[in-house]
Amino acid sequence: MNPAGQGGPKTRILFVCIGNSCRSQMAEAFARAYGNDVLIAASAGLHPAFSVATDTLHAMAARNLDLRDHFPKSIRHLGRAQFDIVVNLSGRPLPDMPFPGNAAPSVREWDVLDPIGVSYEEHCEIRDQIEKLVMNLVLELRRDRPETGMRGQGSRFSQGNPES
Repeated sequence: MNPAGQGGPKTRILFVCIGNSCRSQMAEAFARAYGNDVLIAASAGLHPAFSVATDTLHAMAARNLDLRDHFPKSIRHLGRAQFDIVVNLSGRPLPDMPFPGNAAPSVREWDVLDPIGVSYEEHCEIRDQIEKLVMNLVLELRRDRPETGMRGQGSRFSQGNPES
C-alpha cells in the first residue's frame, strides 16, 4: 500500500461487485468525494450490467453525487492497472488476476447486501452502509499516512518575527 503523504503517492483502490451497477459504483463515488486527498478510486464488476441501476442513480443524487456519466466496467478489462487495495463487495471469490510487477494488492471483503431487487428505501440503507465503510477507509488512510514534519510550523513571517 502506498499511504498518501504531502506530495506522496495516493493509495489506489478498486471496488468490485457483481454487476458494477450499484455497490461498487456507490463506493467509488463516495471514495472520490471524501478521499481524493489520499486515494484514487476505480470500480469494476465480475459480470458487468448494461447500465448503472436507476435506484443507485437516484440514491446517490440524494447525496449530491451525480453518477449519470458512470457505466459498468469488467474486472477483466482492467489491463495492467495497478491497485494497492481491492475491496470485494460481491460476496463471491475474486478471479485470479495478473498483477503488474508481482505486487498483489491487499484484498478486503465487505459484506454488503446486493441492492438489486430491493425497495428504494432498502437501497438507500445499503448506500448509507457503503458510505460509512468508505469513510472509515478514508479515515484509516489519513491516519496511516506518514507525517511530513511540517505540521504546525509556519514561516518566520507567519510567526510575527520576519527579522529572525
